[in-house]
Amino acid sequence: MATRISAVSVRELEDFFVPTLLNCKNTSGLKKIHAQIVKFSLSQSNFLVTKMVDVCDNSGNLGYARLLFKQVLEPNVFLFNAIIRAYTHHQMYDLAVTLYKQMPRYSQAENPIFPDKFTFPFIIKSCAGLFCEGLGTQIHAQVCKFGPKSHLLIENALLDLYTKCENLTDAHKVFDGMTEMDVVSWNSLLSGYARLGQMRKARGVFEEIPNKTIVSWTTMISGYTRIGCYAEALDIFRQMQVLGIEADEISIVSVLPACAQLGALVVGKWIHMYSDKKRLLQSTCVCNALIEMYVKCGCIDQAWQLFDKMLERDVISWSTMIAGLANHGKAREAIKLFQGMQRAKVKPNGITFLGLLSACTHAGLWNEGVKYFDSMREDYNIEPEIEHYGCLVDLLGRAGHLDQAFDRVKKMPMKPESKIWGSLLSSCRTHCNLEIAITAMEHLSVLEPDDAGNYVLLSNIYADLGKWEDVSRMRKLIRSKSMKRTPGCSLTEVNNVVMEFVSGDDSKPFAKDIFSMLELLVLQHNIPDDKIEAIPEDCSHFVC
Repeated sequence: MATRISAVSVRELEDFFVPTLLNCKNTSGLKKIHAQIVKFSLSQSNFLVTKMVDVCDNSGNLGYARLLFKQVLEPNVFLFNAIIRAYTHHQMYDLAVTLYKQMPRYSQAENPIFPDKFTFPFIIKSCAGLFCEGLGTQIHAQVCKFGPKSHLLIENALLDLYTKCENLTDAHKVFDGMTEMDVVSWNSLLSGYARLGQMRKARGVFEEIPNKTIVSWTTMISGYTRIGCYAEALDIFRQMQVLGIEADEISIVSVLPACAQLGALVVGKWIHMYSDKKRLLQSTCVCNALIEMYVKCGCIDQAWQLFDKMLERDVISWSTMIAGLANHGKAREAIKLFQGMQRAKVKPNGITFLGLLSACTHAGLWNEGVKYFDSMREDYNIEPEIEHYGCLVDLLGRAGHLDQAFDRVKKMPMKPESKIWGSLLSSCRTHCNLEIAITAMEHLSVLEPDDAGNYVLLSNIYADLGKWEDVSRMRKLIRSKSMKRTPGCSLTEVNNVVMEFVSGDDSKPFAKDIFSMLELLVLQHNIPDDKIEAIPEDCSHFVC
């Protein structure tokens, strides 16, 4: 066989190895083929080395691909394209860019190497992965110089680059200059606007897309959810269902936060049944989103049942459930679940400890809370953030350990924000600590000079201590600044309609019916008359 092969041409030898390389699936087999290629003095064959690099790309062995490339003395553009494509596929964007910059170094007068239409899509994608708009713009110029006048893959790559780098002006120039657009082109422009929260423009692009895919619908849902337009996100999801477009894992994970924020439990339960029917509950991400939805809608038992049935739980699963139990007054269960998380050897993160500290706060377990806070850095190498300090200060303040809370505030590595000083001030009201309250108020008067609530709290502390002159002074200060407190509001879902109640607003219908029902509930629970009088008569507002 060796004698027969040695007598044929190089081209025939290369063709001989191609079927074997195409069937090669792993590095072990590739090395054997490589040995034969070297034996027949074909190690400098750009054609065969390109094929071997493709095998490395498919198997994920980029180290071997790099060695193959380096041993070729005169690589051609096809070999460059193969290695750049492999680096890009495996998100080794910096190596792809470095290799692209080296192309002119290998050029020779008789055999120059210029990037072609197969080079540009992948190198532009690497620039997008690195968010390197400057280099991407230079490559765009090279496209105009070396590339074809119109090439869909290159133009889509440029669209992706400019949208990811938040340069929608140049993205639109590329889009408007395209002779043909496919669904990738439309979705790239759409995602650019959605990513920047420009949902009005995104909606305009969305309406023009001739053939919308699930990606188009999901981009709109996630875009609306990201900027807090939850009702619009649900509306897009409903339209998708009416048109018979099946939701996938990503679209479900995108819409469930909207259900959670609006309290749209009916829709959330329907999505749960749909996910079960389509076998999407095998996805940890879908289960995590459903658990969060149930927790925020007040259905902690359903959340627990879903958590208990999960095939695999990640740190998000545990953290969401711990926080949910804590927020529903099941602090002991939350702490017990954290201990189960430790036994499962799942490493907690900062969000896990926020839920844990919240549980300790609700249960008044200040000593345990301090231990958990300190264990973040000592046992898990997690640096506490300002939210963790806020929880700790609230925990110590509620428990009456104001000196410890104040000491923790003074030792914070970052500047305390208004929420921390406000929490400390509130605890001072509960435990009548005027000294720390005055210090907290000094900071709040700078951070929140127009918040009447802070001045009212300090005024109440003065009143509790019988300092009526100071009470009068605070009231005059509030009047002089014309301060007003932000009215409270709440949301609820009735018959698939989300309603908002705002304190002090009776401009909408059904107000009298609602307050009549409130009075009946009060009587049913035998609440004292003095509490009935405290119920405001005008505090309803509906937003559907």
